[in-house]
Amino acid sequence: MERAPAIDAVNSLGNAPLMTRAERLHDILTALFQPAFLEIIDESASHAGHAGAGSGGETHYRVALVTPVFSGLSRVERHRLVNGALAVEFSQGLHAIALNLKSPDE
Repeated sequence: MERAPAIDAVNSLGNAPLMTRAERLHDILTALFQPAFLEIIDESASHAGHAGAGSGGETHYRVALVTPVFSGLSRVERHRLVNGALAVEFSQGLHAIALNLKSPDE
């Protein structure tokens, strides 16, 4: 799947050192998907000591996102879009993200 040009523009947000990862996730997802609803929960503390859990946290998240962008897309297509949008975050320590992705008519 070809990446949308907007993804490259937004991926530069991953380099903002003064923002928390949750803030960066919010900014990236808002810019790309213009959500009707967005909830980001940091679940890193409940994964402390597990593989991929960094000592500073900010490694495991749960995201609920409702956007018209997902209309007509399969679950796999939706996940690919979001994971692609967050590629920089995954390369910089994001380990796992649980996604609940819906269109407004669902």
